[in-house]
Amino acid sequence: MFTRWILPPLLILALLAGMWTGFANNGDKLQPSYQSAQLDLQTQSGQAEQLNTPLSGVAESYTSMDSSAGKSKQQLADIKSVLVALGANAKQESALDAAQKSAVDEIVTSSSKQTKETGDVLDTVLSKILGKPIGQTFGNRATIKVFSLKEAGYRGYMAKVKLSDPSAVKLVLAGDKIGAKGEVTSAAAARTGGVLAINAGGFATQNGLLYPMGITVVDGEIKTFYQTDLSFIGINKNGHLVGGDVTTREQIKEMGVQQGATFIPTLLKGGKKQTIPTKWKNKKEPRTLIGHFSNGDMLFIVIDGRSSSSSGITLEEAQTKLLEWNVVDAYNLDGGGSSTFVYNGKVLNTPSDGKQRKVVSNFVVLP
Repeated sequence: MFTRWILPPLLILALLAGMWTGFANNGDKLQPSYQSAQLDLQTQSGQAEQLNTPLSGVAESYTSMDSSAGKSKQQLADIKSVLVALGANAKQESALDAAQKSAVDEIVTSSSKQTKETGDVLDTVLSKILGKPIGQTFGNRATIKVFSLKEAGYRGYMAKVKLSDPSAVKLVLAGDKIGAKGEVTSAAAARTGGVLAINAGGFATQNGLLYPMGITVVDGEIKTFYQTDLSFIGINKNGHLVGGDVTTREQIKEMGVQQGATFIPTLLKGGKKQTIPTKWKNKKEPRTLIGHFSNGDMLFIVIDGRSSSSSGITLEEAQTKLLEWNVVDAYNLDGGGSSTFVYNGKVLNTPSDGKQRKVVSNFVVLP
């Protein structure tokens, strides 16, 4: 850019200095022609700087001065050559700028296309494994696809959720407070307008009231903070799943957690299986799981158990199955009789208690 705007005036001035001697030897009769040429030069130079006249056009305008310039003819020819060269250079730089912009646009388009293709490929893979979705919701804040899970020995449901608005996922406390009589998952979904809901964190009972275990975060506010030896499951400001071993409040703030609950254990971290605690190993139970796929979409899963039609699933089996589905991070939520999957106001799974259990918290997805 410096060459394009600064060099032309400097070269013109240098060449004009050489012209002065030739013009002076011609006497008074050349003075009017010189003044006219000088004025023309100043005018054309200003136009060139403003880019209102192509540089090649400026060079051509000097051709008419050759007959009156006499001994300065060579200097004018030199100016013409320089300006033509600069004009060509300006065109080359302009072409380069256009080429660079085109390359950037192509990269952006390619990136967007790859992101879309990743999502399309994942949908295709899931459809081949699980069949077509049994339900779909296309909301302003989230797109939800629900699949039926039917494997040997167990059955359940999975929702794949693409968030347009990270705030679409909420942790809903029973009674919206710490210490309540509990709330079934379908009720939590109904009163918050959620189209999808699963039970969330573990809890303890005291004096007839339910209290969440471990760390609990609602809308960015830490509601409870104890039992930090468990596994924390959080959703940050970008709608990404975070958590695992969390021992300080500062970690919660650094991760930007907006919603979060606690249970045990962490199943997958960065696409790798995590160690299952001894007392949790190789036990088939009803399960509630949460995670996210390689493309960032979230998944919510409930597996039925403790019945003849579905014996449940071990956490080791869950780890293997999740990796087959391209899941990179996953956590085990409260299971057993608490495991409940609600979609469009209906309980799709069969809770092992024979009915919904009142729980302390639920993850709800708003459309």
